[in-house]
Amino acid sequence: MTTILVTGGTGTLGRHLTERLRADGHEVRVLSRHAQPYAVDLREGGSGLDDAVAGVDTVVHCATSPRGGDEKASRNLIAAARRAGVGHLVYISIVGVDRVPFGYYKSKLAVERLVEESGIGWTVLRTTQFHDLVLRVLQGMSRLPVMPLPARVKDQPIDVTEVAERLAELAQGAPAGRVDDMGGPEVRTFDSLARAYLRAAGRRRAVVRVPLRGAAYDAFRAGGHLAPERAVGTGTFDEFLTRRLGAAVTHR
Repeated sequence: MTTILVTGGTGTLGRHLTERLRADGHEVRVLSRHAQPYAVDLREGGSGLDDAVAGVDTVVHCATSPRGGDEKASRNLIAAARRAGVGHLVYISIVGVDRVPFGYYKSKLAVERLVEESGIGWTVLRTTQFHDLVLRVLQGMSRLPVMPLPARVKDQPIDVTEVAERLAELAQGAPAGRVDDMGGPEVRTFDSLARAYLRAAGRRRAVVRVPLRGAAYDAFRAGGHLAPERAVGTGTFDEFLTRRLGAAVTHR
């Protein structure tokens, strides 16, 4: 039986990954700021982090924050993993971090580099956006009388359970380096996703496409965050909405 540490194990992805690994018979430790007995703030490190990685065979690094601090947190984790003799470090990243000059993406790319240079056997998987994230964004936008959406931007959302399945496979295997990207089954315009959400939620909002400026927006508009050639996911956004909101969605 392998001992696997999952950072961010209480998050959207981490919960599914932890369940899958435990179902496969592994001892799984969940590290997050509030999960006992391994309640650790990775940005602070300390003895609690050393305790969490002691005797661990593989670390799956899912913890992240768009508010910053990922690089410091990852440096602390990698240092502790080296001290503990961890043999495999798996990192979940995002498609397009090397193509879209967006602040959060730059941080994810920097962490990829830290993982690659860690001296530990490593695996990096990049995926497109989770259905859950797209839903949260649309729910936030729908609080306004009019939903402002970035003009001419598409997305390729993927089901988080499928990502968890793939991560579990990678965590149970040998270090594989940068593996093939993983994208959702459909590339759709953002306003198409918004209209699907509004139908499923039974809400009425005007949808307005707003042109933006900047290098990041240009890269998103060019599809730098998409992986149409790696559309390996099977669960669609409409199916996700039906499960989550309990209403059938007609894609149009």
